[in-house]
Amino acid sequence: MNIQELKKMANEVRKNILVATHAAKSGHPGGSLSAAEVYTYLYFQEMNIDPKNPKDPDRDRFVLSKGHTAPGLYSTLALRGYFPAEWLTTLRQTGSNLQGHPCMDHTPGIDQNTGSLGQGVSSAVGMAMFAKMNGKSFRTYALLGDGEIEEGLVWEAAMFAGYRKLDNLCLIVDNNNLQIDGPITEVCSPYPIDEKFRAFNFHVINVADGNDMEQIAAAFKEARETKGAPSVIVMKTVKGKGVSYMENQVSWHGVAPDDEQFRIGMEDLEKIGEAL
Repeated sequence: MNIQELKKMANEVRKNILVATHAAKSGHPGGSLSAAEVYTYLYFQEMNIDPKNPKDPDRDRFVLSKGHTAPGLYSTLALRGYFPAEWLTTLRQTGSNLQGHPCMDHTPGIDQNTGSLGQGVSSAVGMAMFAKMNGKSFRTYALLGDGEIEEGLVWEAAMFAGYRKLDNLCLIVDNNNLQIDGPITEVCSPYPIDEKFRAFNFHVINVADGNDMEQIAAAFKEARETKGAPSVIVMKTVKGKGVSYMENQVSWHGVAPDDEQFRIGMEDLEKIGEAL
């Protein structure tokens, strides 16, 4: 896909996020929307994957460490052809294949169960280490929230990855500056994020606008070309991106839109799509 097509696809991902959370009457739309470009670029451009063979041992891996933003991942997987789009309206329902957090036992395309914050990055580091030990060429990617990196387990994993020079590992920090209790600077500030990762021997790539597809593409290219160290992409994003009343509003961390809010949100995204 070219950049323009990727932008359009990210907008479709956002529509699906609203569809899923509205149907469920619960979920986490804010942090799902902020990462739509990353999900899109990974699954439609960056990663070596095959929806028809989701368990291919040579596939690239993705771990959603901030597992509560599963609606964003599910929306992307549906568009990429891992499962029917109709599944999205079953989000969080009893018996559904799409639970509130990713589950590899029920959902095609999920490489690791996640939910408890901080633990997904450890799994990703383990996958990268396995590849190194066994001469495998696949890469591993993991998406973390900026509030999530307040967890100590993240830094234990980072210390190991940096020491082992896992250059087949790429972490992405969705730095939308908001977590469930408010701005990260008021809860337990992890800043400066980039300097902390440098201290753990990571190659750091700062992205000024993580909702800009061109900047995302350049960042992943740099990460792929980096040798001798794991990479981390720290991207500034807007929580609730694309939906007027959700943008930069912490109240939309874990609340689903009602019927009228869903209508307005879809109109917002339709306008964005038309402009693209």
